[in-house]
Amino acid sequence: QVQLVESGGGLVQAGGSLRLSCAASGSISSINDMGWYRQAPGKQRELVADISRGGSTNYADSVMDRFTISRDNAKNTVVLQMNSLKPEDTAVYYCYARVRRTPWAAFRDYWGQGTQVTVSS
Repeated sequence: QVQLVESGGGLVQAGGSLRLSCAASGSISSINDMGWYRQAPGKQRELVADISRGGSTNYADSVMDRFTISRDNAKNTVVLQMNSLKPEDTAVYYCYARVRRTPWAAFRDYWGQGTQVTVSS
């Protein structure tokens, strides 16, 4: 089994910052991409940012220049630093990791349980 555990969500005022962390553990041979999605009430889940094993990053236009994603391959962790938060950033944030459980297995996506981020105006 593979588990992804998120931490760092909470309530913050507009303009503030939060740092989300996610740690993958369990039966892991290697991890390819890691990243964060979010889902606001009544909306579809959307990509926030992702990062390849080599460190290439991709951001949603709405968070560009405000959020920064990073990872530690040795610790199987990914972090999302969120600055200049806006009320429209309010959502449940989900961590994901593309994991291969054995050297000969196919990669598949695993998800965390989600962490609530609420930005008050």
